[in-house]
Amino acid sequence: MSRRPVNPARRFADSASVPFTSSLHSKSKSSPYLSIGLLALGGILLMGYAYSGSGLFGGDKDGVSKIEGESSCTSDVQRAIPFLKKVYGNSMRKVLHVGPESCTVVSKLLNEEDTEAWGVEPYELEDADNACKILVRKGVVRVADIKFPLPYKPKSFSLVIVSDALDYLSPKYLNKTLPDLARVSMDGLVIFAGYPGKPRPKVSELPKFGRPAKLRSSSWWIRYFVQTGLEENELAMKKFEQAMSKRSYKPGCQVFHLSSYR
Repeated sequence: MSRRPVNPARRFADSASVPFTSSLHSKSKSSPYLSIGLLALGGILLMGYAYSGSGLFGGDKDGVSKIEGESSCTSDVQRAIPFLKKVYGNSMRKVLHVGPESCTVVSKLLNEEDTEAWGVEPYELEDADNACKILVRKGVVRVADIKFPLPYKPKSFSLVIVSDALDYLSPKYLNKTLPDLARVSMDGLVIFAGYPGKPRPKVSELPKFGRPAKLRSSSWWIRYFVQTGLEENELAMKKFEQAMSKRSYKPGCQVFHLSSYR
């Protein structure tokens, strides 16, 4: 589900190719050798771009996906689902995802065998597709402000996964939200948080999040977990790292595995 407007520059780029072709065709009448030379040079350049991955045959696409991967921890969650299933096993039977694009994550989780999933979308759904609207209408995904208590009973879910949400909370609200997320989890809490120095959302997207992201270091988060009485799940963390290393996968965000309150 994309929230980005269509780039108008692409229209100009497409339309600009027409006069270039006309110009080349008109010049071919006066100088066929020049035309052949230009075509050959163009073919060489296109082949070079294709093999290098920086041109028309995937360079732009790869560049966009790389930027989105760096600025979105939710995309990391989707790629990490197989690893999380290996680590948590039966604890993945009843999962709550909290963060933007929750409809996408929940849909992917529901496709997994023996997995029930729900989601909390912290931001307004401006251009949700039909599949997402159905999930919202059924109550599978809720649109809710996570600065306030979640409408779930204690230990309602076996595992809670959070992405691209806590980075936008000030300490005032973080002190309330994180314990509440732990409250509704039974077997653990997995947090995907951005790295300091990573790209942040564009200025035009800030009203959706309410404030700029506060990307905190791993040492800051660890101290904060201790202060809030949350313990890191070292066994789950080791299993997750081992599963990732076997597949040569490295997430673009920090991943923390926490034990639920006892």
